[in-house]
Amino acid sequence: MVGAEHYNTAQRVKMLLQRYNELQDIILGVVTNCRKKTSRWSTARRVSRFLSQPFHVAEQFTGIPGVMVSIEDAIKGFNMIMDGEVDKYPEAAFNLVGTIDEAIAKGEKLLAESK
Repeated sequence: MVGAEHYNTAQRVKMLLQRYNELQDIILGVVTNCRKKTSRWSTARRVSRFLSQPFHVAEQFTGIPGVMVSIEDAIKGFNMIMDGEVDKYPEAAFNLVGTIDEAIAKGEKLLAESK
């Protein structure tokens, strides 16, 4: 049975992605100085990328080995992203990784390469 904490995180992710879809046309079409909208946009993009976990069924197409991520690790990752704990890392760090620790390691590497 899914615990209340897991349900709450899932609801936060769902609401954030819904808002992301709503804001997508606005942000793409209009230049805005609204810091809060830009911040939510970036957070939603990170969550969206984090959902791109490398799946075993896609291995033959991506060349990236599939991974299994526990629900606890997934919840931890989504919470860290939504709470702004990993904002310093580029969005690309969250693409095709399993756990948030892998995203952080990838982010550190990307930051080091950009210097």
